[in-house]
Amino acid sequence: MNAQSTAPTRTATRAATASVGDFDVTAVRRDFPILAQQIHGKPLAYLDNAASSQRPQSVIDAISHYYEHDHANVHRGVHTLSQRATDAYEGARDVVRRFIHAKDTKEIIFVRGTTEAINLVAQSFARPQLQPGDEILISGLEHHANIVPWQLVCEQTGAVLKVIPISNAGEVDFAAFETLIGPRTKLLALAHVSNALGTVVPIEKFIAVARRLSVPVLIDGAQAVPHAKVDVQALDCDFYCFSSHKMLGPTGMGVLYGKQSLLERMPPWQGGGDMILTVSFTKTTYNQLPWKFEAGTPHISGAIGLAAAIRYLERIGMERIARIEHELLEYATHQLSALPGLRIIGTAPHKAAVVSFVLDGIHPHDIGTILDTEGVAIRTGHHCAMPVMEFYRIPATARASMSFYNTFEEIDRLVAALEHTRQVLG
Repeated sequence: MNAQSTAPTRTATRAATASVGDFDVTAVRRDFPILAQQIHGKPLAYLDNAASSQRPQSVIDAISHYYEHDHANVHRGVHTLSQRATDAYEGARDVVRRFIHAKDTKEIIFVRGTTEAINLVAQSFARPQLQPGDEILISGLEHHANIVPWQLVCEQTGAVLKVIPISNAGEVDFAAFETLIGPRTKLLALAHVSNALGTVVPIEKFIAVARRLSVPVLIDGAQAVPHAKVDVQALDCDFYCFSSHKMLGPTGMGVLYGKQSLLERMPPWQGGGDMILTVSFTKTTYNQLPWKFEAGTPHISGAIGLAAAIRYLERIGMERIARIEHELLEYATHQLSALPGLRIIGTAPHKAAVVSFVLDGIHPHDIGTILDTEGVAIRTGHHCAMPVMEFYRIPATARASMSFYNTFEEIDRLVAALEHTRQVLG
């Protein structure tokens, strides 16, 4: 995509900004205190949202309020603080349930993040039933977190990991998938959105085929839930995983959604306090869902912060967020494509607000370093998707990933900083 059009102009920025409609990005940005700072004497342009988003003041305040007023351990206490903490923690579970339209809070398991959620399913759901020669099916787009846990469980059981190829545009090959899935397939695990390329995978099509063949499906939704409305019942997937820190919430917090019928049959993955009803030296009786999978003191403030983040997203509206971020993606793609020597990696027609690219003769790490001196924060490297980099025969990419609080002016600054990088290193 080495387009040779003219460089971006301020007029183009104003036109693009006007197309966003009634969304007041200036007012929204005031909700995020970190965005007001300067880096190397220049205003911060934070374009690394696929790695981790920023937090609005309401999330920071919710966490602070908990620690200032309500902190105590949950479930175990009869005193007032414990009851308040428990109400807030379990209330957060219901906020999550509503947000992704799960049937029951029993289907919402709090974990440390998407990675732990996938590992839990690998060890508690997949491992007990896998036999030598059974197959787990993933795609060539996956994050390491949706590769390595399956490799581990295959080593433990003798199962085989099969990979659906991707196209040069970065799309999962559906025709190849239909030939790969079969009677030996015991699980299909797919990313909803590629973190490295931004490709939106049409998971509904894949799930429909898996349903016909009675193959369970896990969806890695870490890059999808922050940017568009997700309805797990409409999708009819068996498991759906996502992380708090990519959707305005705190780090170290995530969610595993699982169909209640499956979760009830799965053994606990970790043992300890709170996941039990009775314990003796001869026998332990496990707790009910969802606490059966939440051993030990949970990340109480993390759940409270995640609930506050969801409330903030809902106030803006997921449909509006999707529309705004699409505008940003289109503008960034157009402006970056105009830079001589720049090649966008991943050109699927349906993408989240992620643009991965390389610049002729300049290593992505050097790009990131120069951009940082201009106050522009992007991600460089393999993005925990080394097989994707191998597919494109490149060591790494530079990746700009937008959120609804980003502006067209920040994209202009990115382009200008890349021009500067070419002049310095090209």
